[in-house]
Amino acid sequence: MCVFCQIIKGDIPSHKVYEDDDVYAFLDIAPVSYGHTLVVPKEHYANMEAIPEEDLCKLIAGVKKVGRAIKGGLGVAGYNILENNDPVSEQIIPHIHFHIIPRKRGDGLNIWPQGKYEDGAAEETAEKIKNALLIKGVGGLKTVNTQTIIN
Repeated sequence: MCVFCQIIKGDIPSHKVYEDDDVYAFLDIAPVSYGHTLVVPKEHYANMEAIPEEDLCKLIAGVKKVGRAIKGGLGVAGYNILENNDPVSEQIIPHIHFHIIPRKRGDGLNIWPQGKYEDGAAEETAEKIKNALLIKGVGGLKTVNTQTIIN
């Protein structure tokens, strides 16, 4: 059983901040900033691709509710929402979860450095993503008034 499932079950203690029928939220034990909270579905899903859309909607509703409480309760100006998907993106626990990281102006946190595309790389990258969306079972793509719409 994964660590988050054990936390949800009560076998491992946590600093719970929110719980409903589908979602459990608790403070991260290695916070980026005070109030750094993890929001997880009670049902075990490994990652973003594994969770059914209905359950993902419930999870995101929980993220929104907890985010609002973090801003109000901690008096912070905002927060980052982060979901690491698969080990290469630093997902340590294979149970989908969202990090809510409270932010204050001038806190010095640099969640990610930004870069630039080399000439032609943005077009090539966008084309690869659009082509993958056309694969059966991945999604649908259509163009409306020169804007690409993902179904």
